[in-house]
Order: sequence, then C-alpha cells, then structure tokens
Amino acid sequence: MKRRRAEIRGRRGEIIAAWWLRLHGWRILATRAKTRFGEVDLIARRGNMIAFIEVKTRATLAELDIAIDRRRLTRVAAAANLLAARYAPDGVDIRIDVMLIHPWAWPRHLTNVWHG
Repeated sequence: MKRRRAEIRGRRGEIIAAWWLRLHGWRILATRAKTRFGEVDLIARRGNMIAFIEVKTRATLAELDIAIDRRRLTRVAAAANLLAARYAPDGVDIRIDVMLIHPWAWPRHLTNVWHG
C-alpha cells in the first residue's frame, strides 16, 4: 500500500511539473520515456533547448534535499543519451534538469544539473 501511495504521489508530481513547465513556455514532448537504462520523467522543449527532466515529489522539504543523487542522475543521463537521437534533432542544445515538488510550495526547477 505504501508503494502504491508513492506511485500516485509521483504521478501527481509529474503532472504538476509538466503544467509548471508549460506555464513557463515549455512544450512537453514526452512523459515517462522508457529506455533500457531507465525512465526519463519528462522531455520538454523551449526554443532551441531540449530538457530531459527528472521529477522528484516528496512529502517534506528534508526528503527533497536528499531525493536526487549522482546515481540517479547517472541513470537519467544514460537514458537521455539514448533518447536524444529521437527527441533532439541536430542543432538543438540538450540538458538535464530536475523538478522538485513539495505540497503547498512552488515547484523548484533546477536547470542543467548534470555535468558528466
């Protein structure tokens, strides 16, 4: 049951993150894009930038502070590398972002978090 609640909370967070991005001029290209290395929660485009976005939703701010680490970002980077051929045509810039979602707080959008 606890796992199910976490899954529902995560999906809600992804919906909130997608709407936040849309309100800030991004177009959502894909949600939950799967690869053999794992999943990228959101792929979005604004202008000449494609962002592969990991969304983390937690109940407390303290949990958000430790929700993302190098291991998780490595997985997202590997998945983004495979997906780039499909979603990022030549000439566009790509980056990896993180969206942190917490109840009753504005989403936090951390940009260009991966530096390999």
